[in-house]
Amino acid sequence: MSIEPDTKNWTWVVERPCRDCGFDPHTVQPGQLADLLRENTRGWYGKLADADYAVRPAPHVWSRLEYACHVRDVHRMFAQRVRLMLQEDDPVFDNWDQDATAVEEVYGEQDPATVGTELVERAAEAVAVYASVEDDQWERAGRRSNGSEFTVASIGRYHLHDVVHHLWDVDITPSPAVPDA
Repeated sequence: MSIEPDTKNWTWVVERPCRDCGFDPHTVQPGQLADLLRENTRGWYGKLADADYAVRPAPHVWSRLEYACHVRDVHRMFAQRVRLMLQEDDPVFDNWDQDATAVEEVYGEQDPATVGTELVERAAEAVAVYASVEDDQWERAGRRSNGSEFTVASIGRYHLHDVVHHLWDVDITPSPAVPDA
């Protein structure tokens, strides 16, 4: 069974706490983003070490490997968007279909060691971008093609929520039982 595409508009997470994972955007200062993203990345260490890393806990729930692939790509995409916001005035971001990407790149069949390394590298790139933002740049604007408006600060909170929420997803979803060999 394939994953049902996520069509929810998650932009509300920059204004109010997430009832699921507990992320509260009001507790995150822009200057903390780099450190908080780095800290979240540490949470992914070991998530792909078990034999069942690619097993979906339920047919409609991503495996830890699929979530890790997605988080890797989230870091890449947000780093690109923030760079664009710092270089251009009010850019409009290209669409990114996360569900199509998961299918096209066959997330569930990727090598876990490679994915783990790439997740850390993409996170480090995103951390470097946020660490480079100067005080007067946090309010620079950018927009998604659907009209959702962000500042560098708010897109950073949106980014942080995404990876925090997915680590929560992985941690709260029971792993499937792996039969003894």
